[in-house]
Amino acid sequence: MSKNRKPNTILEGVTIEAIAAEGKCLFHHDNYVVFVPFCVPGDVADVEIYRKKHSYAEGRILRFIKKSEVRAEPFCQHFGICGGCKWQNLPYEEQLKAKQTQVTDQLTRIGKVELPEISPILASVKTKEYRNKLEFGCCDRRWFTKEELNNDSLNLAEGNHSAIGFHITGAFDKIYPISKCWLMDDLHNKIRNEIERYAKEVGMTFYDVRAQKGLLRNLMFRNSNTGEWMLLIQFHYDNPNDDELAQQLMRHIADEFPQISSFIYVDNQKGNDTIGDQELITFKGTDFIYEMMGDLKFKVGPKSFYQTNTEQAHRLYDVAKSFAFKNLPSDAKPLIYDLYTGTGTIANYVARQASEVIGIDYVPEAIEDAKVNSEINNISNTKFFAGDMRKILTDSFIDEHGRPDIIITDPPRAGMHPDVVNVILNAHPKRIVYVSCNPATQARDLQLMDSKYKVAAVQPVDMFPHTPHVENVVLLELR
Repeated sequence: MSKNRKPNTILEGVTIEAIAAEGKCLFHHDNYVVFVPFCVPGDVADVEIYRKKHSYAEGRILRFIKKSEVRAEPFCQHFGICGGCKWQNLPYEEQLKAKQTQVTDQLTRIGKVELPEISPILASVKTKEYRNKLEFGCCDRRWFTKEELNNDSLNLAEGNHSAIGFHITGAFDKIYPISKCWLMDDLHNKIRNEIERYAKEVGMTFYDVRAQKGLLRNLMFRNSNTGEWMLLIQFHYDNPNDDELAQQLMRHIADEFPQISSFIYVDNQKGNDTIGDQELITFKGTDFIYEMMGDLKFKVGPKSFYQTNTEQAHRLYDVAKSFAFKNLPSDAKPLIYDLYTGTGTIANYVARQASEVIGIDYVPEAIEDAKVNSEINNISNTKFFAGDMRKILTDSFIDEHGRPDIIITDPPRAGMHPDVVNVILNAHPKRIVYVSCNPATQARDLQLMDSKYKVAAVQPVDMFPHTPHVENVVLLELR
């Protein structure tokens, strides 16, 4: 017989004190810190403690008693449920202040390196419909909120509870249906909702991630500032007639939405939704779209990495470029290494002021796109290499291709592997431009390079409004 579970603690009338990490806020109680999402400093509320550790606890808002004067009205009907835009209730200028503080705190506390004055964060050009890529999961049994479950009219035993939407935070198998998302141009909402409507109408099965069965599995949308749209549908074929059902769905969507210029699909039989190792099939149009950045054109495929905020990416790369060439003579032509180059966006963006740019990335398809991007922009002084950064970027590679004057690095959230940091240090470039989507891991890497390089400039850039995420560009100069 199991023990009776102790009821959760309810704290009444607490005042939310400050913004914390991961989009949460905090307050102090009995010598420990309580982290709470979906609130802002100055809110007074009743809070339920559902998890308690040695020095901190996690809670949820049960009832607002008084809402803070520093508050914005969330514009999305799904706010507080899907978990995607946790700062919609915080005015944008307050979001920027919090991100500026985050960068300063992490570089100081984690990096422990000497810093110059950090430049004011660059605000996003758009705060709605700013993304050029979104993914949605499909599930056979959607997730329900407590309010929905307490609704007497809901009968879980009846009706079709399949849905298309976003994963609930921290749950790989729970998806909440999304009717309208404000992160991307509204056309994607119309396409997604029509896919769901049609699939249910014809009796198409939706994916069950635990049983790993069900036909309709995942959707990925991409659009560009050239007006092009890409749609990639992941299916999971279980039955002999599944391909015909999939073809019917795609024909219907293609007819309804001629704006889709790149329509791709895949039968993904793996246990996860990643497509890097999958053979993709083009149903209609091309297998890529184009993005413009200044006077440069970039080819972006379904597997390619491209910054998801197009307008702000231009500003981000302007910062990286200005750091790379800061105070250099106008006729200088440095040799540049661009690490984690993706589709070669930065590499091609700086190439015309360099003697040569060498780009490295682990995704072969992205490297092929990078080569094409050089060709279509008539850039001939770039070379690109695909593979594991640690295995390619070696001392012998540098001996063969030349010691770089400048290294630009834009790693994933995990930052750079220590082996890569060591090779950079051995390469001894005059300066390093470090573009990061995670100032915490950036700070760790800065500390590893501090013995040889000093931080000369810091520029935060807001790429993701209404989220706690922030990009940061740091210029390192040889001591």
